[in-house]
Amino acid sequence: MKFPTLKLAALAAAGALFAAPAVFAADNTSMEGQGRAVVTVVHGQELPGGISQQALQLKVDGKESNITSWSPLGPQSKIELVVLIDDGARSSLGTQLSDIAKFIGSLPPNAKVAVAYMINGRAAFTSPLSNDRAAVERQLHLPLAGAAGISASPYFCLSDLAKNWPSRDAQARREVVMVTDGVDNYNRRYDPNDPYVQAAIDDSVRAHLIVYSVYWTSSGRFDRTMYGSNDGQNLLAQVAEATGGNSYWQGFGNPVSFQPYFEDINQRLENQYEIDFMAPLGSKPQMESLRLKVNAPAKVEAPQQVYVNAAGE
Repeated sequence: MKFPTLKLAALAAAGALFAAPAVFAADNTSMEGQGRAVVTVVHGQELPGGISQQALQLKVDGKESNITSWSPLGPQSKIELVVLIDDGARSSLGTQLSDIAKFIGSLPPNAKVAVAYMINGRAAFTSPLSNDRAAVERQLHLPLAGAAGISASPYFCLSDLAKNWPSRDAQARREVVMVTDGVDNYNRRYDPNDPYVQAAIDDSVRAHLIVYSVYWTSSGRFDRTMYGSNDGQNLLAQVAEATGGNSYWQGFGNPVSFQPYFEDINQRLENQYEIDFMAPLGSKPQMESLRLKVNAPAKVEAPQQVYVNAAGE
């Protein structure tokens, strides 16, 4: 008498097993997302016709992604650049102010520029973004000598800049040149998972910032140690690589001149491309890893992380 009941129960269990994959698939469906990044060509500019879209392979979150657009950012493309200086830097930074001023004056005509200082976790602007290079150069001043750690953390200041970028022009490239030793006084050791560094990377990628760092020793005693220099330089490199920029330093000491660094940055500004792509997206916009491969005799540097939005946003 009980056998038919057991048989029905077994059939019901089997039906549930067959139904389970369908439910699982429904819970894990992803919608189509879109993203955009700025890529720098550091070798291969001389290729006839430049680098073609067909030579590119893109992976987002480890998955092949469809490139929808690949275009050079020439003189018609707007640039917004902020020189962000650590106000706790040693006063000897004054020897480099002329190089910084020359760099501001050498920027291409399509660039607006401003100077900001790292003070108490903020990016304090001395003037708005402007095409008046001479006026911006006059805003340069010596750091507050002896005020070690006045920036609180250079990564607090970078996050503040990303969240409060002084423009709403979504079509302009956003470039940052940080002059600092990169030491995080709230976490005085090299920690690749430093929460303040990770927050600065996240905020910068969301705001589409491309970050270049120029190493210069700050006033603190720890900052002048080999350990402090090594830690700061590694953290700055981590931020630059994540955002598609570059980091510059000369051993554990201060460089003789910033000029070679600024010449390289100008060269990079002249050889940037914009790449648009489609990628799978979960339930909400999110940060993803990005890897770009070029099947051509060329070298490109792309951000290691990118923000993916819902398609159409």
